[in-house]
Amino acid sequence: MSRLSQLLQKARSQDPHLADEIEREIKHLQQRRAFGLNFERHQPESVELPGRKVRKRDKVRILPPRGQNPTRENSLLWTVTAIDRTTDTAELEPLEHDSEPTTAPLDDLVVTAEFTDPIYPGLVLTGKVERGGDKPFHTVINSENYHALETLLFTHQGKIDAIYIDPPYNTGAKDWKYNNDYVDSEDVYRHSKWLAMMERRLKLAKELLNPEDSVLIVTIDEKEYLRLGLLLEQLFPHGQIEMITSVISAKGVARFGQFSRVEEYIYTVRLGSQEVELSESNMLDETRSASAQVGKPVSWLGLRRREPSARRGARPKQFYPIFVDKETGYVHDIGDEISDEVDRHSVTPPVGTFAVWPLLPDGTEGLWGITPETARKYKAGGYLRGRNYKPSSGYVAIQYLSSGTVATIAADEIEVEGYAEDGSVLATYKAAKGVIPKRVWNMSSHNAETGGTKVVRSLTPNRRFPFPKSLYAVEDTLRFFVANKPEAVVLDFFAGSGTTAHAVMRLNRQDGGRRQSISVTNNEVSADEQKRLRAAGHRPGDPEWEALGICDYITKPRITAAITGKTPDGDPIKGDYKFTDEFPMADGFEENAEFFTLTYEAPSRVARNRDFARIAPLLWLAAGAEGQRIEDVSSGYDVAETYGVLASLDHTHEFVETMKAADTTRYAFVVTDDERSYQRIADALPHRVETVRLYEQYLKNFEILVARSAR
Repeated sequence: MSRLSQLLQKARSQDPHLADEIEREIKHLQQRRAFGLNFERHQPESVELPGRKVRKRDKVRILPPRGQNPTRENSLLWTVTAIDRTTDTAELEPLEHDSEPTTAPLDDLVVTAEFTDPIYPGLVLTGKVERGGDKPFHTVINSENYHALETLLFTHQGKIDAIYIDPPYNTGAKDWKYNNDYVDSEDVYRHSKWLAMMERRLKLAKELLNPEDSVLIVTIDEKEYLRLGLLLEQLFPHGQIEMITSVISAKGVARFGQFSRVEEYIYTVRLGSQEVELSESNMLDETRSASAQVGKPVSWLGLRRREPSARRGARPKQFYPIFVDKETGYVHDIGDEISDEVDRHSVTPPVGTFAVWPLLPDGTEGLWGITPETARKYKAGGYLRGRNYKPSSGYVAIQYLSSGTVATIAADEIEVEGYAEDGSVLATYKAAKGVIPKRVWNMSSHNAETGGTKVVRSLTPNRRFPFPKSLYAVEDTLRFFVANKPEAVVLDFFAGSGTTAHAVMRLNRQDGGRRQSISVTNNEVSADEQKRLRAAGHRPGDPEWEALGICDYITKPRITAAITGKTPDGDPIKGDYKFTDEFPMADGFEENAEFFTLTYEAPSRVARNRDFARIAPLLWLAAGAEGQRIEDVSSGYDVAETYGVLASLDHTHEFVETMKAADTTRYAFVVTDDERSYQRIADALPHRVETVRLYEQYLKNFEILVARSAR
């Protein structure tokens, strides 16, 4: 490495930028693992920002003439060195390519943001739906999702309860873009580009998840499921990772010479104390139903452990005699555990009893499932018994109730109707006791056509969206993790048609929850639509182009229709929801939603509090996206239901007193460059209030993110 260091020093004296690039690549090579998933990280991604006003020092691309397709020259990056507003032109210098400086009309330029460039985001409201009273708002953000994730790290770091994403499956059918170009099956770097794209986003997603109790859910098919699994293991070394196989179309996709594909895969990564909730069914077949158990006797289990490793000596205190009455076959007493060197035949049973040991059918010594101390407690409570006694052979089955069943009895969810002659409980289920779900799902409601395509078609007639997820499949998946979190925050940053938000609304309707979703999707136009629009002389940013983008054409109308119960044309939606609860789609939901477009602000204007209107939605999001939003602080300060903003220190006393009086406030945003004044205000506010300094913490947040992404 010493020779490389010398060469880097020489290169830095001539071209510092090039030397920095080389040094970053060397660091990436050094960080490669000898084992596990190795792939090319590629150059940092970039995104075009049509409609963003061109500023001096921006990076831009020169668009092709209207009606023409982009060429290689149109992919080159330029730096804006000067702008002439009288002629509406810009002077451009080449960025990392050998070209002469040039001049171009501003209308022919599109601003480009690379992922190593700092961004200073804002949000502009583009619509809202209000039917949920004081419930929190669901949020839809029209944005490239990497920058949206960076933005959410300012508002939601460590606060997300569940992330559900359905990323592009990388089929080779031009289903996703890398650096503004569709990736197809002929691209030899297709898999590594996909991994690089996913890794950047999952690293940010990891910081958004609550490390103490949350889940990441990722759906995928056979094209990338192996690579995705390895990537998740590397990014979440302490997560509990499981993969579910889910049948999404029983009729299958016929492929000559191959097996017919009927399934896709769902990875779940559980963090902290997050567990999988019990289910109505086992998700595979109809052998068990939680609701069908109501009124039926509780299930008794065999006390002997069944796994192959359950042999005497494998666990302490679990090899001991249970003494059974010779006349009745009932359990008389529980003996003490014996050490491994003691012959079980040396144990003398009490008079009138015989000893039952945990023996396998072939006579091998095994283990009981609980210790003697627990067995005695269970016998005393009526939770351990002997059954199927055969005096001629001395056989008796020792049975017990699981700890979960015992706990359910204690919680009065199982009714004890009496006691049998031997003192064991006679109990039946008063309420449905959930079933442990399996890792292979075969649910007719998860069919992608009936639960996905047809649902979207009902909500937004005559608007096509390829391959939407089954609404009920997403609902089921989320239920396993947020059923007992009625105020959970659920994020989907590959939101597509908005199925995740729709599923969260359904969950809220079922239990009166106040869960909220954050959906991020861009306004990308399909490859076929792009050809047609370009031929008609349109470009990204034109109203005709943007009107057909995913967010404006599908996501916003679908979520609006779901809430209002009306199609985009104002007609009542036809059909019913047919799942755990059946009701007309036209009923809609008692929910609220707001729609935003992410903007890119100038840091100097933000620092001088000149773009508060764009920053205001971020503060409202950080405070919980509920209640009134503070849009104007020209009076010096304002306080809403959940947060307050102090824009002028002259109003500190009034602000602090108002915050104290409003006992629902959780956040305070203080605009000041004076650290001492900020600390005094923070100390004066109630302990329940989290204080954020503007705009120092806002600006630092995004500068730190860029520094980290460059590593």
